[in-house]
This record gives sequence, C-alpha cells and structure tokens, in this order.
Amino acid sequence: MMRLRNTFKYEFERKNKLMLGKQGEVDMKRKQRARLFRNQHGLTMIEIMVVMIIIGLLAALVAPRMFGKLGKAKTNAAFAQIEMLGTALDSFRLDVGRYPTTSEGLEALLSPVSGADDWNGPYLKKNEIPQDPWGVDYVYQSPGNHGDYDLSSLGADKAEGGEGENRDIVSWKGLE
Repeated sequence: MMRLRNTFKYEFERKNKLMLGKQGEVDMKRKQRARLFRNQHGLTMIEIMVVMIIIGLLAALVAPRMFGKLGKAKTNAAFAQIEMLGTALDSFRLDVGRYPTTSEGLEALLSPVSGADDWNGPYLKKNEIPQDPWGVDYVYQSPGNHGDYDLSSLGADKAEGGEGENRDIVSWKGLE
C-alpha cells in the first residue's frame, strides 16, 4: 500500500512538471526557499549587542576628532570676522580721515557719527555688527594699545587670556 502511494505521488509530481515545464520548476524552487526562510526568526540578542558595541567604539574614536575641529573652526571664524571688521574700519578711515573712537564704537560703521561729514557707509554688507562665534560682542578700542585700534574676541571662555579654544583672538596678531 505504501509503495503504491509513493508511486502515485511520484507520477503526480512528474506529470505536473511535464505540464508546467520550466515554470513549474521555478515555482517548486520558490516554495522550497520559502520553507527554508520560514524557519529563521531574525537576529539574536548577541548579534545585536555585537553591532551596538562596534557602533559605540566607532563613535568613541571619531567624536573627539570632530569636536576638536569644531573649536578650531570657531576660532578661525572669529579671526575672519575680525579681519572683515578691520577692512570696514580701514574704509571708514579712508573716507572720514580717522578711525571711530571707542565711544563711537563699531556702530560708526553702520550709521553716520557727528563730525564725520565724508561718511560714505554703511561699511558692512549686512547692516549689522556681527557677534563672535560664541555670541559675545567684539571688544573695540581706539586709539589702541597695539596700533591705531584694537579689536578682539575673548574666545570660548569669555575671559581674557586662555589657551586653545579659550585664547583671545586679536587684530594685532595672526592665528598661530
């Protein structure tokens, strides 16, 4: 009886293959693959933990380098703004014949001051005086201790002195 059943099953599958041709073979392979994948149930907890540890290690290696560059970028931006303000102050001096006084401040670059008949501003493109990258106003003094004017930013610590990102950025020295 068993042999008869197996023979019948074999004949049935053989006839179906002949009738369906290549499409039948493809469908059978697809069914076999589906049966194989049905028994798999995603990732194990250990595999997920290994991936998380690898991501953590990569973040620990890359993050300090990126944050170090962020501080240097702010220092470079402050120096570039001081240079831009210096150019505007030089243009003011060419028109008026002097630099703005400490009491007139950098606002003299945006609106005329008394006694400046030849004022031809505004001398800044955006009609506003920028703050340094740390959100503090630049310190302007004229006449300065180091030249016709002194223009500086106090750095990230917002106090005089410091090193690295905390050092003062000044108009009378370049970036070191």
